[in-house]
Amino acid sequence: MRRKGEVRTMRKRELQEYYKVMFTDYPDVVNVEQLCEMLGGPSSKSVYRLLKEGAIQSYWIGKRYRIPKVSVIEYLTGSQKSVS
Repeated sequence: MRRKGEVRTMRKRELQEYYKVMFTDYPDVVNVEQLCEMLGGPSSKSVYRLLKEGAIQSYWIGKRYRIPKVSVIEYLTGSQKSVS
């Protein structure tokens, strides 16, 4: 049986591997338009809803959302932290 710490370490390593190969053409922090492209072209309205609901971790800087690329990868791989 795996301990909690081992599972976290495995997920972290897994995410690091995904990070090396996914979205290499994008910067480490993306904007909403880039996020739409990364997700395959949903409307910006749908993406704003995902951000507002906290489904994808993001930051509000100035008057714009900024989304870490790792948050997009976590969302797509289903390994994002649950929001409580």
